[in-house]
Amino acid sequence: MKIATWNVNGIRARQAQLREWMDRERPDVVCLQELKAESAQIPEQVKLPDYHAYWHGLRAYSGVSLQVRKGAFDAEPAFSHPEFDMESRIVQAELGKLVIASVYVPNGGKDYEAKLGFMLKLAAWTKQLQREGRELVLCGDMNITRSDLDVHPKERKAGTIGQREEERELFEKLLGGQLVDVGRALDPDNPGLFTWWAPWRNLRQRNIGWRLDYILASAPIAERAAGCAVLAEVGTSDHAPVVMTMAA
Repeated sequence: MKIATWNVNGIRARQAQLREWMDRERPDVVCLQELKAESAQIPEQVKLPDYHAYWHGLRAYSGVSLQVRKGAFDAEPAFSHPEFDMESRIVQAELGKLVIASVYVPNGGKDYEAKLGFMLKLAAWTKQLQREGRELVLCGDMNITRSDLDVHPKERKAGTIGQREEERELFEKLLGGQLVDVGRALDPDNPGLFTWWAPWRNLRQRNIGWRLDYILASAPIAERAAGCAVLAEVGTSDHAPVVMTMAA
């Protein structure tokens, strides 16, 4: 089982790369962020017939998608949005007891308070699912670095949005002792585990970046994770795909 997340930074610009990657990797679940396209603008090239897909976007801004390979689960996905969805930032799929969601947390540069509010609502939503006995896989661009380890030393700057303590506290509130940051759990001491690089000065090639993209999973699912890789060589988005591989 492969569950993947990727901020494509414009699906029309990345359509050929996305199609080639999906054809090669055959992930069972694909969560995309920053589509920058309305549903009618989604390229036919990325509408694979063997995937259930939900496209949730706005023209030139934000947008998320969730694709589930047909036959990968016993149940067909039931797609919906939590009540706190704003600016096409979250879509979920119910698969029996399991809920999978693709999320794109606001950057916070234009409206920092909206980012904090979104995180609070996201945390409350995950806790409600847990109270209902659901298992959750939450994938996407959180626009927050969990700790200084998730920022290259040359990029660390106190007070910068994405590195602020109050944001990191909200991230821990989201985890709440129930969700596992799978990438860091499997690679706890790696100082170069980054998923985003500013697009200048060859920062990606030099791996001077931030970790903003995560796969968070309920403990029983995280325990089955055999790997959670950042595919830094894939695509021309400023973000790299992250892929969790699970034992059957």
